[in-house]
Amino acid sequence: MPIETLKNIVDYGIIGLLLLMSVATFAYAFERFLFFRSIDLYQYPSRKMLELDLGRNLGALATIGSSAPYIGLLGTVIAIILTFYVIGEQKTAIDTGEIMKNLALALKATAAGLVVAIPATVFYNMLMDRLDQLLTRWEILNDRRDTDA
Repeated sequence: MPIETLKNIVDYGIIGLLLLMSVATFAYAFERFLFFRSIDLYQYPSRKMLELDLGRNLGALATIGSSAPYIGLLGTVIAIILTFYVIGEQKTAIDTGEIMKNLALALKATAAGLVVAIPATVFYNMLMDRLDQLLTRWEILNDRRDTDA
């Protein structure tokens, strides 16, 4: 596989995928925050129906938060392989500038994976905490209904 193809896989493939995951993270989190803010707990006759509505898209956030570092790591490994390939191809003097560019590409992939994973994990944890609070409020409301009846 040509060197330029490997560079493009890391630059456009891996980084592009992580960028897409980042956009999805903020879209899912924003949608859930708005939904949690506007939910009417009185309209849910059963806990299971409420859990279904509250939990929508949270699995996607958890998946993004847990897989983004691995995707960044994949980009890192490909870029390191690329660096070793460039070193092996040079028969005479080693072009340190080219090696540094390839190592920077590797670190960029790692950083991008972490930049996506950290907010996804923070949003997931915040939303799960809010989900637990809403479920507890629903149970309190149901207990009041049962004692009033």
